[in-house]
Amino acid sequence: MKFLDQVKIHVLSGAGGHGCMSFRREKYVEFGGPDGGDGGRGGHVIVEAVEGLNTLIDYRYQPHIKAQRGEHGMGKNMTGASGKDIVLSVPVGTQIFDGDGAFMIADLKNLGDRILLARGGQGGLGNTHFKSSTNQAPRRITKGGEAEELEVILRLKLLADAGLVGLPNAGKSTFLAATTRAKPKIADYPFTTLAPQLGVVGLNDREFVLADIPGLIEGASEGLGLGDRFLGHVERCGVLLHLVDSTSETAAEDYQTIRAELEAYGNGLAEKSEILALSKCDALTDEAREEKRAALEAVAQKPVTMLSSASGEGVTDLLSQLLARIDAVRDPHSVDPEKMETPDTEPQTATDNWSPLGDD
Repeated sequence: MKFLDQVKIHVLSGAGGHGCMSFRREKYVEFGGPDGGDGGRGGHVIVEAVEGLNTLIDYRYQPHIKAQRGEHGMGKNMTGASGKDIVLSVPVGTQIFDGDGAFMIADLKNLGDRILLARGGQGGLGNTHFKSSTNQAPRRITKGGEAEELEVILRLKLLADAGLVGLPNAGKSTFLAATTRAKPKIADYPFTTLAPQLGVVGLNDREFVLADIPGLIEGASEGLGLGDRFLGHVERCGVLLHLVDSTSETAAEDYQTIRAELEAYGNGLAEKSEILALSKCDALTDEAREEKRAALEAVAQKPVTMLSSASGEGVTDLLSQLLARIDAVRDPHSVDPEKMETPDTEPQTATDNWSPLGDD
């Protein structure tokens, strides 16, 4: 299914049915009196966050949503049927903005969250409602309420515990494929990832969700490359995993480029807890690895993990760090995630029996 994270839709609720003006006329019934029924309520338009969805593609081909109107009232005090409500199913993490995108109407962060987006019109009153001792044959009714009409923008921000960031070809998709059951496109050219990907990591009977977004380049905040529109999908992540290609001649500058784009994007991304790793380290000699690590640590002022998704080196160590940071972010009173020490474990090599599914 094609990934779509933003769509504009036109919503129209159902109008209420009119009240009926009617009088009971039957043989042998001398004083029938008014018997006009009320109109039915128009259908509501409701938006609900459901599981099993991760795209808004359905509304790309159905941008006009119209609820059923209420039926008019009838004689014999019969009330018109109410219009059927329309429930729009959207992925968890969907935000609803007004048509200009300037005001957020709702943020459906949790499974089962619902919002009444457009209220159906109330049913009108029949003439039975207006009878009295002084007006025994009223000829007054009310019309049904008008429908509500509006344009809204649905914007999806995927929910993940950790997000992958880095330049194109930094090894993000390879890491996602190696640690989860996700099947992202992997190739030896930039921008193979054109849409965010999600995967579930299993480690020591624990699970967490990892998000891979398309690579950033210098000037992404100004629209270069694929721009920074996909960074919204890591806004909700508690931890960022920043991968830097160790085979690059300018690894330290690559790190600074991504940090500059995160700061330019704003929304708190630059302040999120970050784990830094040099990927593709199996392609370097021991001497080159230490040089790249030292240079990057000097610029970033934080520990750097050596990683090879192909051989498995450093993968388990890195996943353990991610899980510990995620737990710290979820419970901020337990420990400061920025002051956590790297797990005291030996670097993993290709000879270790590592598996993304854990031990059987």
